[in-house]
Amino acid sequence: MASVLVVEDDQFVRSALIRHLTEASHTVRSVGTALEALREVAHHRFDLVVLDLGLPDLDGAEALKMLRGITDVPVIIATARDEEAEIVRLLNDGADDYLTKPFSVEHLSARMSAVLRRARARGAAQPPSRLLRVGGLAVDPLRRQAELDGRPIDLTRREFDLLAFLAGRPGVVVPRRELLAEVWQQSYGDDQTIDVHLSWLRRKLGETAARPRYLHTLRGVGVKLEPPPDAPAHLPADVAHPSPGGTDGGPRR
Repeated sequence: MASVLVVEDDQFVRSALIRHLTEASHTVRSVGTALEALREVAHHRFDLVVLDLGLPDLDGAEALKMLRGITDVPVIIATARDEEAEIVRLLNDGADDYLTKPFSVEHLSARMSAVLRRARARGAAQPPSRLLRVGGLAVDPLRRQAELDGRPIDLTRREFDLLAFLAGRPGVVVPRRELLAEVWQQSYGDDQTIDVHLSWLRRKLGETAARPRYLHTLRGVGVKLEPPPDAPAHLPADVAHPSPGGTDGGPRR
């Protein structure tokens, strides 16, 4: 089944969740604070995180943003807050689903199954095998590796998906709605979701929004990836990048 991290400070709720998830054959680890959750995610691989918002050290919404900075593990928010604006904000900040307290274990199990199915479907999708090159940038969708001027780039899963999607359409302005649909699998959202990931991606490409080299934002239109004027020439893909045969050193997830 799934490896699940439960982040819940209420000991009664926490114990109940651990018991029922374990009975459902899931492997469960649990913590009661946001900082402990970040530490767990940094050192262990999980299939799913169930995140309470009312944590004693840090609001769960802020914890969600910090989690998204280091991992793309699916997150289900467990919250007593039922305001629509708050729910939409959480989804835009990277939550995969939410549950309003109180909820039944059966309801949680159904939501978990749906989120895990979506995550596994994305992972099972076969990426294109060709190497994508844009100037000095090389993106290998099959091995999920990226290099800039011959140096590996350490990317989260979502950062890589965004880069690979744009690299497959060099010079083309991609509307933000298309990015949300194809990269985030969301039919709605706001610009903040994309802007945050673009900011992280720019930092790793050694550029800024004020001084872009590869990533260019056209306000009110979309985003495009194109080589800078000083981009180096490159060897053909079959010479510069031999067929996979070694250990996959893909990005952290």
